[in-house]
Amino acid sequence: MFPPIEPFKTGHLQVDNSHSIYWEASGNPSGKPAIFLHGGPGAGGLKGYRKMFDPEKYLILYLDQRGCGNSRPLAHESRDLSSNHTQALIGDIETLREHLGIKQWLVTGGSWGTTLAFAYAQAHTQRVTGLVLSSITTTSKEEVQWITEDVGALFPQQWDEFAAVVKDFKGERLVDRYYQAITSVDPGVRAMAAEAWCKWEDTHVSLDPNWKLSLSIADAGFKLLFATLVIHYWKHAGFLSDTPILDRMSILAKIPGVLLHGRYDVSSPLRTAWELHKRWPGSRLVVIESEGHGGPQMSEEMCRAISAFAECGHGSL
Repeated sequence: MFPPIEPFKTGHLQVDNSHSIYWEASGNPSGKPAIFLHGGPGAGGLKGYRKMFDPEKYLILYLDQRGCGNSRPLAHESRDLSSNHTQALIGDIETLREHLGIKQWLVTGGSWGTTLAFAYAQAHTQRVTGLVLSSITTTSKEEVQWITEDVGALFPQQWDEFAAVVKDFKGERLVDRYYQAITSVDPGVRAMAAEAWCKWEDTHVSLDPNWKLSLSIADAGFKLLFATLVIHYWKHAGFLSDTPILDRMSILAKIPGVLLHGRYDVSSPLRTAWELHKRWPGSRLVVIESEGHGGPQMSEEMCRAISAFAECGHGSL
């Protein structure tokens, strides 16, 4: 990992009539362009990602996705989620690329950011020089079913508590009932749903004994924002049901990439990364045997993989 650095340029980009996207640039203004896509959805405001890039070789770019971080409006305050979906996020990434005058870039990310990275790369293949992704997800209906219901087989007491919070709401699936709660007009109901959702995420995210709680100890505002966006995207299977990522991997055949995934990641079981790897001839799969949904070794491996791409082409800002 490289020493921490600060951005040399930041800005807000108006991407439609209501959304303003925060972005920042770090590293070498004449270096190889690379963008990092954060997880969540809703986990904006990141800083540590910069340490995975050599600041002398990379022009490091980042944006807070719609509705979170320093972008505006915030999802839990606007109450209108109709314009917050994956296709809009892909458009925002392209708008930023065009705004900065970048022809191509390395696309990196983690967790939900890997879903977004795949969706972006499949839509704009000619703009992607490579992919380096960790804690792999595609946010398919099957993955949503696993993360909200089936993984409860491993945590039965916690899942019963999680399900009991929304037992009186309508919906065939648990995620549908949580969506009713998180979009309620009653702020108390929304806060209750957010608290329970974040507690559940901390429960199932990793079997790594060194994993530390994060969401359930966050402040109430962040919990509400995070839960609002995650539930919104999970309910709609990442807005990718008509174009499943796994079924479109042949589009990326000529793009090289590295997939990093933890053996102890029960939140996103290794099978997803494995199936993607099998359908993507240009990929390399690295399994971190001692970690789950992220961790220090995974960050080091991601840093190493990003560095390996550093000599392939340059751009400017």
